[in-house]
Amino acid sequence: MSNLTAEAAIRLALENLYFKGIFEGDLHLLEQVYVPGSLVVGDVKGVPYFKTLEQYLDGVGNRKSPRETGSPFQGEILSVSVINSIAVAEVTVKMYDFDYHEFLSFHELDGHWKIVNKMLTDTRS
Repeated sequence: MSNLTAEAAIRLALENLYFKGIFEGDLHLLEQVYVPGSLVVGDVKGVPYFKTLEQYLDGVGNRKSPRETGSPFQGEILSVSVINSIAVAEVTVKMYDFDYHEFLSFHELDGHWKIVNKMLTDTRS
């Protein structure tokens, strides 16, 4: 990844690990993009949501993935802002009956950009 800009490396991680991992329900891909101990917080359908990475991955692993169900899925990167070894990506994820708007905090560790925190809200009314 050394030839890539930080923003390009983060965009690749989002496309190839984060979005693909969610769509396929692939925990191996998701574990590659998250730092152990990350938190996933926000609200879903107006209900507060707070999970450790372990709890979040357990949920992903125990549901039928959008790919398995044939459900539409769309992940879109709205912006990536990088300062030195930290970054924030603003993304949307549309799946099942959810329209998630997310802020993902990244940190560069050993040459790889990893998610350290995920904040989400479901914007579908």
